[in-house]
Amino acid sequence: MSDGARKTSPKSTFHFLAGLSSGITSAVLLQPIDLLKTRVQQRTSHSTPHHPHGASALRLALAEIRSAPHLLPALWRGAVPSALRTGFGSAIYFTSLNSIRHRLSSPALANANNHSSTLPKLSHIANLTSGAVARSFAGFILMPLTVLKVRYESTLYNYNSLPRAALDIYRHEGIRGFFSGFGATAIRDAPYAGLYILFYEQSKKHLSNLYMDKSGNGGAATINFASAIFSGAVCSAISNPFDAVKTRIQLQPDGYRNMVHAAKRMVSEEGLRSLMDGLGLRMGRKAASSALAWTVYEELIRRAEGSWTKKDGVRGGEKEVGKL
Repeated sequence: MSDGARKTSPKSTFHFLAGLSSGITSAVLLQPIDLLKTRVQQRTSHSTPHHPHGASALRLALAEIRSAPHLLPALWRGAVPSALRTGFGSAIYFTSLNSIRHRLSSPALANANNHSSTLPKLSHIANLTSGAVARSFAGFILMPLTVLKVRYESTLYNYNSLPRAALDIYRHEGIRGFFSGFGATAIRDAPYAGLYILFYEQSKKHLSNLYMDKSGNGGAATINFASAIFSGAVCSAISNPFDAVKTRIQLQPDGYRNMVHAAKRMVSEEGLRSLMDGLGLRMGRKAASSALAWTVYEELIRRAEGSWTKKDGVRGGEKEVGKL
């Protein structure tokens, strides 16, 4: 094995583990918000002219959860598939994103100082491309868990366990059922991730120039956290129509055959506002989850990079001594 392979393998593994840790943390902490978003979008999937939208649907969803025999299990229903999906999704996403960014990184940008991040610096187009490709790849691999998560959170299906849910989907819909809504998911996630990386990196750059000193100190974690919240909220608003369509397809694949059919039916029966169902909850959750995931991930990588740099310096010094 070459020196390059030996160096790359542990670093890739650490990116995977850092992504896994950050994803699980954000998924578990924010599961109640994700559950509420699914319930709100589920309620409007049965819309009539008298059926509640927006705040009314949210109040009904909250009342339904409060009426459960045990409040905490009701709020964290679906936490296991959510943690698995978000944890491994983040691990795959951050690992593939890091690999793509290293391949696309510019030496001129990489030498830029006074930045809150140790990650590779890219051009605007490269940021868009890397985010979109990495998210689409991770989304496809984790799509079965996404379908299981959405249906497990919904009250339309009385699943008592994940194996039972998986078996039911396979019996009635086959393998295709595990990929329901992938088109809408990909169209939602690819632009979201590409724009997110672009906004996130630009926000970090401007905030770093304003608040960090030349040594690179001055609240890197705070800058990353603020940049992630801003980017997550903006990109969530832009991509929410695709999220609403995706949820309908995954909950009722017989009634909503594909992305185009679902969007047309939603707009014709419920109006344009149906495409914004769950927007407030999604913006809040995505902003918070992005802030948690990216801040934890970047801090872990920052500390690891410092450790790797020290070890490389020690090894370099030993080699020089050996030559003498």
